[in-house]
Amino acid sequence: MTGRFSQKKIVLGVTGSIAAFKVAGWVSELAKDGADVSVIMTESARRFVAPLTFAALSGNAVLTDMFQVEEFRNISHIQLGQEADILLIAPATANTIAKLAHGLADDLLSTTVLAATCPIFVAPAMNSAMYENQLTQENLGKLKQVGYHIIDPEYGKMACKTEGSGRLAGWDSVREQLLQSLSKQDLTGEQFLITAGPTREALDPARFLSNRSSGKMGYALARTARRRGAEVHLITGPTSLPLPHGVKVTKIESARDMYDAVMASCTDCSVIVKAAAVSDFRSLRQATEKVKKEDAESILTLEQTDDILQELGRNKEKYGYLLVGFAAESSNLHEAGEKKLKNKNLDCIAINDISNSNTGFAVDTNQITLLDKTGFTDLPFTSKEETANLILDRVATYLSSKV
Repeated sequence: MTGRFSQKKIVLGVTGSIAAFKVAGWVSELAKDGADVSVIMTESARRFVAPLTFAALSGNAVLTDMFQVEEFRNISHIQLGQEADILLIAPATANTIAKLAHGLADDLLSTTVLAATCPIFVAPAMNSAMYENQLTQENLGKLKQVGYHIIDPEYGKMACKTEGSGRLAGWDSVREQLLQSLSKQDLTGEQFLITAGPTREALDPARFLSNRSSGKMGYALARTARRRGAEVHLITGPTSLPLPHGVKVTKIESARDMYDAVMASCTDCSVIVKAAAVSDFRSLRQATEKVKKEDAESILTLEQTDDILQELGRNKEKYGYLLVGFAAESSNLHEAGEKKLKNKNLDCIAINDISNSNTGFAVDTNQITLLDKTGFTDLPFTSKEETANLILDRVATYLSSKV
């Protein structure tokens, strides 16, 4: 399995901020994800983190001046920004932002940026008063006007003990914005509704019926659809996963909650991907107080929950959306998939073998069989993120054929 940044060249400019230590972790994550990372450090940055740290994490010599580039890399500072797929400046100080906004080129980083032809991302990190200063905001505005991508900082407590906007953005948010710039934008203009995770059906205030779904597949679909340009609404059951960047999220608890949320949103969608594992049954009675062990009944009476997917299939032609379902099966996969595709009136179904320990619930890998009117397609064993991309490739094909 290849990383999402595999064979991508990332130039990372580190400037003089206490947040530089956080960026060391980013370099590690990029390298694990397959990127070839070249780090440029300003003189001030070297006072916060030793260049050796970034060299060890990236596997490349850290660059600090133009003469060093010629000596160690056998390329010029001009080539650095022209051969890269992305140039990221993080943390970006107010001073560096001012220099870039006015076209100054007095060190290796600013010179490389000025000559770069790849997408440039700037992640500010500074005291909130400095960040909110009119001059800093004007400089950021100038960078946006000429096409730089500004990664907004977070609100929180600073190293200087003040609180406000100016904290370096988190890696999850940064990663998504970088990946979006590297992704084809074939889903631009599409409105996606994606469901994910389990539902919980209350027995009493302390207990519930649920299933093993972690939400990882649905969340991967939401992230990748957003990267490829779609507007995404994620309706999610209870999970411990971080929320996807740039995605509208509605959190629900029960099957009835999910039914209401989906039906309220489905009329405005062009694509619905129903990846949630919704409980088929709920208790006929829910106790308002915790049931004591000695008072519990040995037989639990259940009733069926609303069939959300069937309702969506029934209304598919009326509202004109593309409908993709999931089937989590442990046996007779093809037969079960064919039955569900027909009975639910789906355009496509992703059949998931949950009997395998590395393709079922709560793992990061998957192997899906897609079924539509053209027949079965076995996708490769890979990460859930890559599986999501392969499913969306099929969705993009359907959408293009409609035009």
